[in-house]
Amino acid sequence: MNDMEYQGIINIYKEKGFTSHDVVAKMRGILHTRKIGHTGTLDPDAVGVLPVCVGEATKLCEFLTDHDKVYEAVMRLGVVTDTQDATGTVLKQTDASVCLALTEDEIKSACEAFTGPYDQIPPMYSALKVNGQKLVDLARKGIEIERKARPVTIYALDILERDGLFVKLRVHCSKGTYIRTLIDDIGQKLGVGACMQSLMRTRVARFELSNAVTLAQLEEAIVSPEGAGHLFLSVERFYDGHAAYRILPEYARFLENGNVIAADRMVTIRPGEEDPVLLYDTEGRFCATYRAEEANDGGTVQYRPVKIFRTRQ
Repeated sequence: MNDMEYQGIINIYKEKGFTSHDVVAKMRGILHTRKIGHTGTLDPDAVGVLPVCVGEATKLCEFLTDHDKVYEAVMRLGVVTDTQDATGTVLKQTDASVCLALTEDEIKSACEAFTGPYDQIPPMYSALKVNGQKLVDLARKGIEIERKARPVTIYALDILERDGLFVKLRVHCSKGTYIRTLIDDIGQKLGVGACMQSLMRTRVARFELSNAVTLAQLEEAIVSPEGAGHLFLSVERFYDGHAAYRILPEYARFLENGNVIAADRMVTIRPGEEDPVLLYDTEGRFCATYRAEEANDGGTVQYRPVKIFRTRQ
């Protein structure tokens, strides 16, 4: 057994039948650590990319959750369900001949209507809480309540293929987007109704489907002689391309204490994107991410801590 303590972000392929919480629970058993968090819920029937943060990298969970995502989904024309996907109870069905008569241009036009910013009403069958209660718990009791529409953005919505009543879509969207609700909305726009037949998440931030690993593959790597370190992306590597600075020795305590630091109290290690920047101590150890802001007196730019990844020893 490899007893290495793992830190960083691992790109897990969530398989059908698992909840995101199931994945975290299984990883706690595999890695023998409690400090694990996922970066965005996937329904049990959905599959695909689920970045999981381990150790100090759990401080990145909220940032990864906020990133844009890409999905491939199959839309089933002519069927409306209470869950907006194929697992639900059918509420309305349109004759297949009417659905088959829809042209690709008509479907494309309906999809284009939702490209860009749009206000989406969250589904009742969701983990979203209203007044402290999960909507899905209310839905299972047959209770439906009014939900406020939330702004989301569909950056791109492409038709990949059509097979009769089934249309495969690729959706690039902002955080908080419910793909099954988007499909339900498209179905309403077409006038025939629609539900989501299947869903695969193919990208979250820089994490792609092509390099995702299953829980079984992680388990195999853990017990192998070389271990599973190569499967984890460090916080530093996650921020490749961002500017990096080293604190000057006389101001080391400012970094140790997580204080705001003026730009002239550190030296550049490498230029790059400034939101956020990486900050290193005098010995070259990565310690924190900081964000630039204008000083109150209008003078030197200063940097405010975002996340501290190393505490004083």
